[in-house]
Amino acid sequence: MKRILIIEDDPLIAELEKDYFLLHDYQADICPDGHEGLKKALSGDYDLIILDLQLPGVNGFDICRAIREQLDVPVLIVSAKKDELDKIRGFGLGADDFVTKPFSPNELVARAKAHLSRYERFTGNNRGKQSNQLHIRELTIDKSSRRVFVHGNEVTLTTKEFEVLLFMANNPNRVFNRADLFERIWGMDSNGDIATVTVHISRIREKIEADPSNPQFIDTVWGAGYRFTV
Repeated sequence: MKRILIIEDDPLIAELEKDYFLLHDYQADICPDGHEGLKKALSGDYDLIILDLQLPGVNGFDICRAIREQLDVPVLIVSAKKDELDKIRGFGLGADDFVTKPFSPNELVARAKAHLSRYERFTGNNRGKQSNQLHIRELTIDKSSRRVFVHGNEVTLTTKEFEVLLFMANNPNRVFNRADLFERIWGMDSNGDIATVTVHISRIREKIEADPSNPQFIDTVWGAGYRFTV
């Protein structure tokens, strides 16, 4: 059974989230405090983290940053903050999704299922299989181990960063707009928050490009989207 950690200081919201996850056969634990929530999240005992931003002790942004520095599990921010800058900051720190309060509990569970499914597909299902690598100039993408190398030096990508890079590398010289990438990688239609696509592209460039301001792999096609160039 998948384990969900809910870091939320509003008991009504936390219990509502827990009840809906239990109805869908997930185990869910609640932590209302930022310090304790971070400690539990870093234990590695959970398959997915539901994270509020405004918490006593440690705020959600700092928790997200700390999780991403040590673990590669899906993190879904659920917050009353509606400012686009807060969403971009959350995505920039490695969050996989951002759900704004008030929200539909069924939609939250559906989003969590989608992220868990993609995480399993890009991690567990590849274990034990023979290495299958893509080589594009100085860039190497190992599909089996989910490792990326530039000039032989490994760079660390989050789950979603790897998925974006691999999808684009598997579809070279095609232009995908942000809505296309959001739907294909996050598994939701373009009514979702597609600002995360821009953030993830920027972070990938910082990690694989010699000069991120003059990218050689992922080009911006102005007015159209992004293209992986081979």
